[in-house]
Amino acid sequence: MTLRVAIVGAGPAGIYAADILTKSDTDVSIDLIERLPAPYGLVRYGVAPDHPRIKEIVKALQRVLGHDDVRFLGNVNFGEDIKLEELRDYYDAVIVATGAMADRDLGIPGEELPGSFGAADFVSWYDAHPDVPTTWPLEAQHVAVLGAGNVALDVARVLAKTGDEMLSTDIPAHVHDGLVAKKATDVHVFARRGPAYAKFSPLELRELAHSPNVDVIVHPEGFEVDDAAMEHIAKNKQAKMVMNTLSNWVGRDPSGKPHRIHLHFMEQPVEIGGDGVVQFLRTERTELVGDHSVRPTGQFTDWEVQAVYRAVGYRSTALPGLPFDERAAVVPNDGGRVLDLDGTPIPGTYVTGWIKRGPIGLIGHTKSDAAETIGHVLAETVETAAARRPDGIDAHLAERGVKVATFEHWERLDQHEIALGRPRAGPASRSASATRCSGSAPARSRLTSSAGPPGTDAPGVRSAWVRSP
Repeated sequence: MTLRVAIVGAGPAGIYAADILTKSDTDVSIDLIERLPAPYGLVRYGVAPDHPRIKEIVKALQRVLGHDDVRFLGNVNFGEDIKLEELRDYYDAVIVATGAMADRDLGIPGEELPGSFGAADFVSWYDAHPDVPTTWPLEAQHVAVLGAGNVALDVARVLAKTGDEMLSTDIPAHVHDGLVAKKATDVHVFARRGPAYAKFSPLELRELAHSPNVDVIVHPEGFEVDDAAMEHIAKNKQAKMVMNTLSNWVGRDPSGKPHRIHLHFMEQPVEIGGDGVVQFLRTERTELVGDHSVRPTGQFTDWEVQAVYRAVGYRSTALPGLPFDERAAVVPNDGGRVLDLDGTPIPGTYVTGWIKRGPIGLIGHTKSDAAETIGHVLAETVETAAARRPDGIDAHLAERGVKVATFEHWERLDQHEIALGRPRAGPASRSASATRCSGSAPARSRLTSSAGPPGTDAPGVRSAWVRSP
């Protein structure tokens, strides 16, 4: 009997789950169901365009999508085009891998002011996510970025670099135009703890200084290390490499470049203020306690900024028909088995990735996470697999009028995007978010036209989409 599995979400978590299933000894048939017409999730829509090495993971993911036992069903909205109970009619197991796309709130006054942005929204703009408008307000000269991770560095770097420095990447024309017109000269990155605990990757940190137009300034105030921090550095190779780089930069005078990225440690944001718009950020100096934590000191500083970007983490959102833990922002589960409100496992229903464990960890964690979930799937569903029509889902979606984007459609669209980018960017152009290189109009995440690249029947390049009313 063939085990039929639906995986909701075609990002790395969902694709790794499919990969593990295809490599098992079980005869499987897998449908990857994705809301957008394109796969790859945050690898496509959450990585800065000037980091092509990170996107090399797409090559491995694409091989999985090309497997004979795997189908990609894009442009299918879970909860709208098909519900969880309906998926259970067509599949022996349903694995939810929808990840996390929303910004986590800080919970400080003024967070809602115009000019206060979630970093995830900004990343979606420069990655041309179809849910995001083509314009972004970039009038601020002085900008604050809150957070000590790679997303904070990405946001700071994109805001500080000139627009023309991004021409060798796959950004579309509207993003390039926005970055060329931006007014930012000084970008201040604030971290609540000391430099030993920064979550930057060593490579991303060093790349801050690669721009010919950007000075990186590490302010000595707050650049503190105690015995506990030294112990942490000694046990953590990444922390040691980050500290070595930061130590070389601390206190260094600017060289006169037109843009600057300032790194401030031991400064905790406590308020975003202004008269109807962002005009300042208030931080409170923290101090090391000796147990790897910090405490507030009562010493406040107001920083004159016109925009604040919160890069303090992603958050998953609730899904129709599934229980959701609002505090942890995950679907309650036991090793990937979805639990009902009373703690009872829901038969045939599983989660993997950030919707399972929260938005932490790297790609390697996603693989091991998927392996744990698939272990439960195989142990619990193989013997109960039923004879199911593989085209049942197809008939269901056709009846609903859904224009499904298949993997073949995606490959044609991918090649069309690359071709659109070549006149501007040359051979360095690579595939990224939908028609990213064409600079065409924004879209909603649902295709509303069957038009595709010329000479194909692929549904919807960006110019064939329309905006949500």
